[in-house]
Amino acid sequence: MSTPRHLFTRYLEQRRELAETPLILDAGLAGAQRKPEDPAASSEAGPDQPMTTGPRKPPAEPPRTGRQARGRRKPQVGRWKQDAPEIPGRGIVVAAPGSDLFSHDPLASLDLAGLVERIRGCTACPLCEARSNAVPGEGPADARLVVVGEGPGATEDETGRPFVGRAGELLTEILAAVDLPREQVYICNVVKCRPPANRKPVPSEIETCVPYLYRQLEIIGPRVILAMGGTAAETLLGTRQALGALRGRVHEFRGIPLVVTYHPAALLRNPHWKKPTWDDVRIARQLAD
Repeated sequence: MSTPRHLFTRYLEQRRELAETPLILDAGLAGAQRKPEDPAASSEAGPDQPMTTGPRKPPAEPPRTGRQARGRRKPQVGRWKQDAPEIPGRGIVVAAPGSDLFSHDPLASLDLAGLVERIRGCTACPLCEARSNAVPGEGPADARLVVVGEGPGATEDETGRPFVGRAGELLTEILAAVDLPREQVYICNVVKCRPPANRKPVPSEIETCVPYLYRQLEIIGPRVILAMGGTAAETLLGTRQALGALRGRVHEFRGIPLVVTYHPAALLRNPHWKKPTWDDVRIARQLAD
């Protein structure tokens, strides 16, 4: 049978009135009579007694797993350097023409912007007759790398920009993989207007248009040229050697290192060329540094 609460309270008051020494039992009896849900039970604890309640600790967070534990991964800059091929030996050397030739060059006085405007209005060869837009090229005037292809395709002719079709998307991915965003690279072609049905430009068309390319390279003065495809390699190096024979060496065009590789359009047709192209691009990337 439980003892009424008022009897315990009266008993404690009598002990205090008689100035008797408090007993541990006194606190225990008093605490036993409080309701468990009474919040005052914790606030009346003495200095020598630990608080029985107080601010609750926040619940422990569950351990993070999977993507939460790893966090968002940062891109691994420089990953392309892993197992990159060594820079190969020297290949074909194309010397710069004599200075007297430049004095008669009608393009010599043009800067890059002026050259672009001249190309857009060019009617020097029959390719201009069927074009929608000339495709001069695009990129910064201080680019470390210049990519040279063969000529514009259908999408390039529609937009006036180089390498924007499927092959262009692949080129953009390749450049990004070697830490060279497309915006930092100058991209152009040997001929600036689309040949009918995307055929290979004929020698007379190349001869008429290639001075624009030479002037672009002279103005930009890149650290390295990446010639993508047989037409670009043959035109810049003045050779009829097969593309496979020109790969694996660092050539030189008027004092600028030149690396030959497959055109991105060829990679779409033959994926087996992707690995050698990746090696060629990494060689050019090392030269760009």
